[in-house]
Amino acid sequence: MPDHSRIEGVAAPLPIANLDTDQIMPKQFLLGTDKSGLAAGLLYDLRFSPDGSRRDGFVLNTPAYAGAKVLVGGPNFGCGSSREHAVWGLLQGGIEAVLAPSYGEIFYYNAANNRLLAIMLKPEEIDEITEDVSNPATNRIEIDVAAQRVRTASGRTYTFTMDERHRQMFLEGLDVLGASLKLLPQIDAFEKRHRADNPWAIVLPLPERAT
Repeated sequence: MPDHSRIEGVAAPLPIANLDTDQIMPKQFLLGTDKSGLAAGLLYDLRFSPDGSRRDGFVLNTPAYAGAKVLVGGPNFGCGSSREHAVWGLLQGGIEAVLAPSYGEIFYYNAANNRLLAIMLKPEEIDEITEDVSNPATNRIEIDVAAQRVRTASGRTYTFTMDERHRQMFLEGLDVLGASLKLLPQIDAFEKRHRADNPWAIVLPLPERAT
């Protein structure tokens, strides 16, 4: 069984205040009708110049941060529009967690509902972690979701809190849809009870459930 209790890997420093969802996932990548293909747009204007060439100085374009699983961001990470594509793009780009001192509220809950771990720490703690991961020799992070603890390669340890429902979803490997489907027996029971209690209501037949 996959271990959903732990994230461990390279962390990339991205100390940009007010990094908004248009920067995370620019509008020109929102043309599809599904979630696919969004990795190409992730942080596009930071990764590439207007002529399409790679910005070699950008952290995620450097060999030391290739395959980063964690971003260490600045305050108000994910502010701006409510586009859920920003979360989907981060996940498709291999990012499993973000550490920041604060988040745009809608982004934060979009992240939780899609199993992108958004951890909030004190500004001074984020500064210390940013200092650690800015050094390629100490750019790995371990996040223990069950214990709600972050440990850096330099040995610094931090604790965080998260909503218990979202914590349990993460540990079970569920997004918000999967968590809802766990309640299917209760949903079916309520639906049948509601129909029995309100026979006068014009209702459609119960749909067949996929097995």
